[in-house]
Amino acid sequence: MRNQRFSKLLQTVNPVSFCDGKQIFLDFMTENVIHNQGLLVVAPSGSGKTYFVNHQSEPHWIDGDRLWIATGAHLDRAWWTEGTKVINEVQQRSDIISNYAKKLGLWVIGTDCYWLVPDAIVLPDWEIQKANILEREMYHYDGGAKSTDHNQVLAHRDYLSKLAERKNIPVFKTILEMDSYFKERISNKGD
Repeated sequence: MRNQRFSKLLQTVNPVSFCDGKQIFLDFMTENVIHNQGLLVVAPSGSGKTYFVNHQSEPHWIDGDRLWIATGAHLDRAWWTEGTKVINEVQQRSDIISNYAKKLGLWVIGTDCYWLVPDAIVLPDWEIQKANILEREMYHYDGGAKSTDHNQVLAHRDYLSKLAERKNIPVFKTILEMDSYFKERISNKGD
C-alpha cells in the first residue's frame, strides 16, 4: 500500500537526476550539422517546427521536442495542459538541455524557454497558425496544442512578443525566413 502511494507521487512529481548525457548529445551531433555558434529559436505550437525539421535538405535544425524527450527534460505526458507550475518546471529543465546543445554548436527549434534567452522567435500569422493546429489535430496529431487550446497559444504568443521586445530578440514571420537569416550569418564547424 505504501509503495503504491509513493509510486503515484513519483509519477506526479517526476524527479530527475543529472547524469552523463554525452551519448545522447553525441547521437544528435552525429545526425546533425554542427555550427560555430549554437542557437535556440522559439516558436509557439502550430508554427510548423516539426514539419520544417522533418523536411530539411540538410539537417541543420533539431526539433526541440525530440531533444528534450531524449534527455528526459520533457515529461512523458501532456504536461503543457497541467498548469503554469508544471509548464515552468519543464521549461526550466528544457533550458538546461538547450544551453548544452548551444555550447555544442547545435541548432534547436522548439516551444520552450524559461530563463534561457532565445536567439530568435518565430511568430507566424495567427490565421495560418490556427489552421496548422487544426490540420495537425485532425490528420496527424503528434502532440502540442489543439484547437481547444487557442487561448493558451495566444498567451504564449503574447509572452514571446513581450520577451522579444524586452530582450531585443529578432522576430520572424516564418521559419524559412529565420533559417535563411542564420544560415547567411553562421558557418558550420569545419568550413
